[in-house]
Amino acid sequence: MPTAAPWRAPFLTHLSHLPTTPTFTLATLHPAPQSESPSAALPCLPRARTCVFRGLWAAPFPTTRSPSSSSSSGSHQPQLQLNPPLFESDLPVFTTDARTDKATEIFDSAAAGDVEASGGATGGGGPVEAVFWVDVNNNNNNKAGVVRTQWRVRGHAWVLAGGDVDSLEGEGPRRARGVLRGRMRKVRGQDGEEEEEGWSFAKEVAAHFGHLTPLMRGSFRGPPPGTPVAYHTEKGEGVGQRLDDLEDEVARRNFRVVVIVPDEVDQVDLSDELRPRRWLYVYRGVGGVSKLPGGEIIGEWEKVEVWP
Repeated sequence: MPTAAPWRAPFLTHLSHLPTTPTFTLATLHPAPQSESPSAALPCLPRARTCVFRGLWAAPFPTTRSPSSSSSSGSHQPQLQLNPPLFESDLPVFTTDARTDKATEIFDSAAAGDVEASGGATGGGGPVEAVFWVDVNNNNNNKAGVVRTQWRVRGHAWVLAGGDVDSLEGEGPRRARGVLRGRMRKVRGQDGEEEEEGWSFAKEVAAHFGHLTPLMRGSFRGPPPGTPVAYHTEKGEGVGQRLDDLEDEVARRNFRVVVIVPDEVDQVDLSDELRPRRWLYVYRGVGGVSKLPGGEIIGEWEKVEVWP
C-alpha cells in the first residue's frame, strides 16, 4: 500500500510555523520566438512568480478558509458539496486564472504527448519548480525553534478546470485524472466503495474556490491578467470586487486549480550555520530501487544526503 513521502511531514510542519499564509516561487518555461530564444536547441525562457500554497491535493492546508464560512454580507450562500476525506497525497496545490501566462506555459511546455492530449480546459503536464523558503527564529515563543530551510519541489503540473475535469470524453481530463489518482492514497480503511463513488475531482476544484476569500474569488472576474489597462473591458470586469456567489459563472470559468506532481524534492537545512545539511528525495515508484550512492528507499522515494 502506498505510504506518505518521507519529506511530507517535515515540509508541512515547517510551513505550519510560518506567521502568514505560505507562499512560494513558481518557475515555468515560456516558449520564446526564435528571435528571443537563447538557442535553437532551447526555444524557451524562464519565468518565475510568487504563488500561494493551497495545501496538498485532496487535503487542503489547515489554515485555509472554510468553504462553509459565512459571507461578509451576511447573506445565506449555498453550501458546497465537499468530498468525503478518503484520500491524501504529496502533491502541492495552488490556484490561478486560466488567462495567466503560467497556465498557458504549463500546457505549452508539456511533452508532445501531453500537449496533444490536452485539447480542453483541463490538462497540461509541463515541467515546473516550486521553491519555498522557511525562516523561523522563535526559540522562546515557538516550538519550531530555529528553522532556516529551503524546499525545492521539481516535477510536472496539471491544470484542472471544474467544468471538464471529470469528463469521460476529453483526453486531457483523462490523462490528468490518471496521473493524480496514481499518486493518491486512501486514508480510511479498505472498505467504503460507495463513498469513493461520491468522490470527484470537480468537487475538489469547487472546494478550493470556496476556500478563497470573497475578494480573491472576485479577482477571477477581473480583466485578463497582463493586458493593458487602456484596453476596453467587458461588462462586469473590474478589480477589487468581492464575490460571495460560489457558483458565479464568469469567475468559475476563469478559475483553475494547479497540482504539482513531484519527481524530486531538494531540502537544504541552514538552521545550524556550522553544519548545513542537504537531502535529495527522488520518486522511484512502487518497488523502486536505489540508484544513488548512499541512497535509501523509503516507501516510493529514494532519500540521499548530499553536500549543501
